[in-house]
Amino acid sequence: MTADVPALRAQFRAEKAELLLQFQTSRPTTASATRLLSHLARLVDRTLHALWDAHAMPRGAALVAVGGYGRAELFPHSDIDVLLLLPASPSVTGDDGLAPSVEGLISACWDIGLEIGSSVRTVEECTEEARRDVTVQTSLLEARFLCGSRQRFEELERTTHEHIDVPAFVTAKMLEMRQRHTKHEDTPYALEPNCKESPGGLRDLQVVLWLARAARLGRSWHELARNGLLTPFEARQLQRNEGVLKLIRTRLHQIAGRREDRLVFDLQTAVAESFGYTNTPELRASEALMRRYYWAAKAVTQLNQILIFNIEERVQGSTDAPMRVINERFLDRGGYLEVASDDLYHRDRHAILSTFLTLQQETTLKGLSARTLRALYNARGLMDGAFRRDPVNRATFMAILQQEQGQTRVMRLLNQTSVLGRYLWVFRRIVGQMQHDLFHVYTVDQHILMVVRNVRRFFIPEHAHEYPFCTQLASQFERPWLLYIAALFHDVAKGRGGDHSELGEVEVRRFCKDHGVAGEDAKLIEFLVGEHLTMSRIAQKEDLSDPDVIQAFARRVGNERTLTALYLLTVADIRGTSPKVWNAWKGKLLEDLYRLTLRALGGARPHMDAEIESRKQQARQALALSYLPPGIEEKLWKTLDISYFARHEALDIAWHTRMLWRHVETERPVVAARLSPVGEGLQVLVYAPDRADLFARICGYFDRASFTIQDARIHTSSSGYAVDTFQILSSDPMRFEGVHYRDMIALVETQLSEAVASDKPLHEPARGRQSRRVRSFPVPPRVSLRPDERAQRWLLSVSAADRSGLLYVIARTLARHHVNVQLAKVSTLGERVEDTFLVTGDALRLDKQQLAIETELLEALA
Repeated sequence: MTADVPALRAQFRAEKAELLLQFQTSRPTTASATRLLSHLARLVDRTLHALWDAHAMPRGAALVAVGGYGRAELFPHSDIDVLLLLPASPSVTGDDGLAPSVEGLISACWDIGLEIGSSVRTVEECTEEARRDVTVQTSLLEARFLCGSRQRFEELERTTHEHIDVPAFVTAKMLEMRQRHTKHEDTPYALEPNCKESPGGLRDLQVVLWLARAARLGRSWHELARNGLLTPFEARQLQRNEGVLKLIRTRLHQIAGRREDRLVFDLQTAVAESFGYTNTPELRASEALMRRYYWAAKAVTQLNQILIFNIEERVQGSTDAPMRVINERFLDRGGYLEVASDDLYHRDRHAILSTFLTLQQETTLKGLSARTLRALYNARGLMDGAFRRDPVNRATFMAILQQEQGQTRVMRLLNQTSVLGRYLWVFRRIVGQMQHDLFHVYTVDQHILMVVRNVRRFFIPEHAHEYPFCTQLASQFERPWLLYIAALFHDVAKGRGGDHSELGEVEVRRFCKDHGVAGEDAKLIEFLVGEHLTMSRIAQKEDLSDPDVIQAFARRVGNERTLTALYLLTVADIRGTSPKVWNAWKGKLLEDLYRLTLRALGGARPHMDAEIESRKQQARQALALSYLPPGIEEKLWKTLDISYFARHEALDIAWHTRMLWRHVETERPVVAARLSPVGEGLQVLVYAPDRADLFARICGYFDRASFTIQDARIHTSSSGYAVDTFQILSSDPMRFEGVHYRDMIALVETQLSEAVASDKPLHEPARGRQSRRVRSFPVPPRVSLRPDERAQRWLLSVSAADRSGLLYVIARTLARHHVNVQLAKVSTLGERVEDTFLVTGDALRLDKQQLAIETELLEALA
């Protein structure tokens, strides 16, 4: 009998299209997704049956579904894994007639449109491969009979279970899971999570069922509940959250039109709209979808941990582990904190927060046992308004913050077990909340906990190498728990509309009042939450050489204690946004602002003449160490005014002088470069006759050479020469991989000299590439041009999504209007830039010209 492949193909495609259409037009419920996955699997079952019957398959052979298809569910674009089980190997029987039958069946599958992954084995070969490869063993655990010899299939099932080493299998799958979690950032809260592979995804649930099947503890959530590994309530919760994940993955496949398991930015909005979510002033549709996903993934993570602990205990026989009594509430069971009874929290609600305090105080404990995690999960409904208002609970929470150690671990556990959001109701609102500001790579709750971790590390000597100056300051700071509270609340009001700093200040004031924090301590915490963005903004956007800037900031912070606290919180906050946001240059700007403000707080208003004289003296001493004759600096320094010396440190002045003292009146550009003193990238000096397009030419070169400008200090001497200094980093590290830094310096010096000397018209800016994230969540460009307080210079502020060549676009526009840049503060926050320029030029005095500049900049940035 020969299969009518065209007819089967038409029938398969028509039925699949009908199923997908029904799903697309139905309400997005977990039941509709489960129904579709089952119907798709059945459709493939029927098609394979027809093909099997149409081919002369050998007697005693069987067709077996394995992998995800073995679970009798198929996502719209998932592979179809099948095992063709033969009675004996063709190489043993010498039956060459098997090959055409097998090949014909597989070819027919592909002709019809079944994307199968097939293997052809005997039972013995399967058993041997399973011994060597735990992945094969896992696949066989989910084997499902399709057609052919049921006896052959039952033989496979029997031998699979006979040869499985359950303890070794459990260990291997746990190592696999940890490795997978590490690959996916060890968090369910990634901004582009993989709903199958990320922590809290579908794979975590599959791991539990694999372990349970291997240990013969059950094949479904209800069987696990019957065997005492789950409560009926937990089984329902698992089914519900598994359904949410399946629904999201199914919609994702359908909208992407391919196998796509990542909720990438490009697809989040479309998937959200398919669920019926719409944008509101407070919440985007995609944010609503992602919050639903994160809550499901969080629940899966909690229940997964409980189940795996339970299965490991059954398999390893550790249910009888020796126990040590800690107190009447808790036991130490094999290094894990265990509740003394399952109903502890129902009898004594105070014990909920005491769990975490005890974990901090008992330093030998590794974590919470499965029994404790389960008791906490089932106690969530107990944490109501009365629980939050209870004075004993408030005292316990404060004790957790005030312990000498363990805050980082405990705060994470409090969040993972949902206790933190139920005790601090304001925190619950930001659990799983995305941040579309292009520089945070964590959800709000994860960012907050990262900042708490960073602050905590300042007080731990083992981390002194990471933050030497912060550790030094922290060692003299009393009551570090004040900073922990500020860190917990600094972003807690995000997503409500309005200024989250001001709203957060209101929330933390209420917290302090409720928890007995008063006087100067309460004022400090409120100030830190309300002003947590101030220090970063001033350091990165304002001229720190201006005494008025320092004095205004000093008045704002008021005293050294507040300054130190704000500095520590600011560093922790920036480092908690994304690994890419922090760099040594930003660290230096913040440290400079701290030291200058500290001096101003000491009553020493900067006396500019004395300060400059001191810098000159230090620079002369540095020159003497280079064996340069005395007085060589005079000719150059006479052309430099007070603002040059105010903006440059003594060692930079000495370096400039060493490079330029022979070339004060040169007509050719002088370019010198060295490794940056702050430890990253290069510092580049450009000395050349000034011209309106000089800054643009320099920016254009750096863009073409794949460098990003971190900072630019622009100065024009009285003799008409530009003395410009740049801090640069490579934007394409692979380009200079293996290149010695001396060769890189020589390359920059040669090529930049040629670019500065060129008289060719400025090249047209390239259309810079934007990341997927920027394309998905565009940032409207903003331009602000206003005079400074003395109305002598202008402050140009630019905010836009980052892309290559952006700074050149700005510089080229300014050059066209003969606007001179005197200072540039270039701040890249993830994938958003916030640049500030101090500029001068006659065009800025005319309203019409000003408007034209702003309009052109906006058009160029867009």
